[in-house]
Amino acid sequence: MSEIIDQIKQQIESNDVLIYMKGNPNQPQCGFSARTVAALMECGKRFAYVDVLSNPDVRANLPAYANWPTFPQLWVKGELVGGCDIVTEMAESGELQKVIDAAVPDEA
Repeated sequence: MSEIIDQIKQQIESNDVLIYMKGNPNQPQCGFSARTVAALMECGKRFAYVDVLSNPDVRANLPAYANWPTFPQLWVKGELVGGCDIVTEMAESGELQKVIDAAVPDEA
């Protein structure tokens, strides 16, 4: 059990922008993941993802670790930003772009 929590912590700490989602960015396996990843892609920055469908241990343990019951989950700089509704609202207001730009430096 603690091994999977350590793995989750390591994933979150080693990626500036990380989405835990169902499927992958090119083939999301649920509408919420699709909408969230589309908002992220519009920001035009690199991000990491973990497919919780192919990682059942992460899927089972992340909600308790994050204190957030659903997927997708967007993490930026080690902080949980939120799920689909929050990320979509942030994208519409322009706030998501600012958060992602601050977390991911422009690539030279």
